[in-house]
Amino acid sequence: MKVHPWNRPLWDRLTREREHLPHALLLHGMAGVGKRQLALALAEWLLCEHPHGSSACGQCSSCNWLDQGGHPDLRIVEPRADDAETDKPKRSRRLIAVDDIREATDMLALSSHQGGWRVVLIQPAEAMNTAAANALLKTLEEPPPRVMLILVSHQPRRLLPTVLSRCQKLAVPRPDRQVAMAWLAEHPLPDAEGLLLEAGGAPLLALEYADTERMVQRERLLEALARPDLQDWCELAHAMQHAVAEAWGWLLRWTCDLIACHAGTAVRYFPQYAAELRARAVAADPVRLWDLYHELLGAGRHLQHPLNAQLLLESWLLRYASMEDRP
Repeated sequence: MKVHPWNRPLWDRLTREREHLPHALLLHGMAGVGKRQLALALAEWLLCEHPHGSSACGQCSSCNWLDQGGHPDLRIVEPRADDAETDKPKRSRRLIAVDDIREATDMLALSSHQGGWRVVLIQPAEAMNTAAANALLKTLEEPPPRVMLILVSHQPRRLLPTVLSRCQKLAVPRPDRQVAMAWLAEHPLPDAEGLLLEAGGAPLLALEYADTERMVQRERLLEALARPDLQDWCELAHAMQHAVAEAWGWLLRWTCDLIACHAGTAVRYFPQYAAELRARAVAADPVRLWDLYHELLGAGRHLQHPLNAQLLLESWLLRYASMEDRP
């Protein structure tokens, strides 16, 4: 598993002293900066029987197990659909359940297959429900020898304080723009700079955003937001109801850019629409603009399972369209 170039300094710090690593490490930072890859590389290096400096050998039985997609001393715990094993309709919310954590910690109570490290990787850690987080606490408080718990988190504030306090925290920063653009140049994208801006500077997120269908939907919504007087908002909400989370993100970023324009600062996310954003910002009622911003922020917590995606999106778009109507 390769470490991204901007994370090499962190990697060098982590691999400096193999026997003095913490038993629990929290890698945190914004989505799309390579935290998961860094965690996987660390697990691979720890499990390797004959590491060369800060690199796994790639030849031993442990490395061969990992190449084949698994290792008996490694558990990767990631979310699964809530209610997946019941007769209830499945919701799209993704959780890490208590049974997932118990299965992983039970493995840590066994002897290592190779006499070396045992590793549990939890990603994203904030997806643990309260019961799962509490089930992890005993191992965090009394870890067996040569055990590494690696927690990867986009939103560490959502973790229980008792979990946070028992982990060594390592921030994975956003790379410099030049470094990110150099890396993206190896993965040719349409409008790489624009995608990187939309992704807040996170290169892996920019790469994900380059999906052709997604870009078509994005341009459709941005064109509508730029020319609100020409739109049928109900029809647009109907067309985009299956991409409500994406539409929410674009509308929130557009609103942030409107607030920036209103304050006289530079557009951050959609500079290609700077002229349209400035015109909308001048015309918008600032109270309604901020109200929409706060509503969108609050709505982000419930996007995974909206009761009616079309009506939700329609309500935001209609509120946006009415921002120029002074009370």
